[in-house]
Amino acid sequence: MGRPGRNREPQMKRRKYLLRAALGLSVFFFPTWVYPQTLFYKGRTITIVQSSGPGGTADMRIRSIIPFLQKYVPGNPTIVTEYMPGGGGRKAANYIYRARPDGLRILSAGSGVIPLAMTGEVGVLYDIDKLIYLGTPYSAYHSVFFTRKELGLNTVDRLRGASGVRVGAQSVGHATYSEARLFAYLLGLKEPSFIVGYTGPELDLALASAEIDARSSATETVLSRKPDWVEKALMDFHAILEVPKGNMHPRFSHLPELETFAKSDKEKKVLALLRAFKAAGAPIVLPPATPEERVAVLREAFRRTFKDPAFHKEYKKVVTEEPTPLMPEVHEKVIREIPRSPEVTELFKRLSGPGPLPPR
Repeated sequence: MGRPGRNREPQMKRRKYLLRAALGLSVFFFPTWVYPQTLFYKGRTITIVQSSGPGGTADMRIRSIIPFLQKYVPGNPTIVTEYMPGGGGRKAANYIYRARPDGLRILSAGSGVIPLAMTGEVGVLYDIDKLIYLGTPYSAYHSVFFTRKELGLNTVDRLRGASGVRVGAQSVGHATYSEARLFAYLLGLKEPSFIVGYTGPELDLALASAEIDARSSATETVLSRKPDWVEKALMDFHAILEVPKGNMHPRFSHLPELETFAKSDKEKKVLALLRAFKAAGAPIVLPPATPEERVAVLREAFRRTFKDPAFHKEYKKVVTEEPTPLMPEVHEKVIREIPRSPEVTELFKRLSGPGPLPPR
């Protein structure tokens, strides 16, 4: 009988040879960016440019994301934020569009950035079809329109009967400006005036000090920053916008949905367009021409962040609503499929512009 050890030696040599060959092929065929990109982000800083100011809901969303993004980007880079409000998001979007595509600058855009581009607004220098999408932390949304209690406009009829209601907003083209204008249009306000130039927190102060009479706001903003306005009935709430349609909010389910005030098919279509814009959430994007390997690294980091149960818990704690994230590829598809009817888009443009509200 032969010795067992000698019989195994040729087999072991062949296995070693095959293993070495497989490793060699893996280096050749396996994506070569895995190891270099880990080294690329290690010790570096990623800057998230926000299209709004500090302290608002958009800021809270990003703050809930950052610890998880830092955890899931290979190399655990430092992540900082930079605030660049202006032009309803145009300033930050223009900046990121022309920024160096090195994978170290990310835009956290407001929901106004997509409609501004699609309506061809002046000052838009970016192309939404060339931006690279990393996802959004929310795609479901609620917005409410409300007035100061002292005005006594506690019914829709009284609200319609008041002339010159002062409605506050951030800037022309900003998401809350467009929403407020659409609320005022469909609710039938008489010659409202729109006062801009505030940050989100400044709008709260302006309303409390009677500098303005009304505003629209995301429900999570109201509930996180001013819960007494709801719990102690310090404001009169008039209507709610639901995204998607039929997505009732547990705290504001008594309010009429904005579409119930639409008088025509065209008005319903413009509301559907607004819902499509809102379903795109708050786009998180990279500049065009960012290297594919770095895009892949960051997209995977956002996927893992949005799937992490701990992120969902933190987001709900900080933002006061459940996250409804869209993964990068799904988010990009949602934006590409937004309706682009010229007639409806033109009405939306007039509603979100600086001029008087169009006649109904």
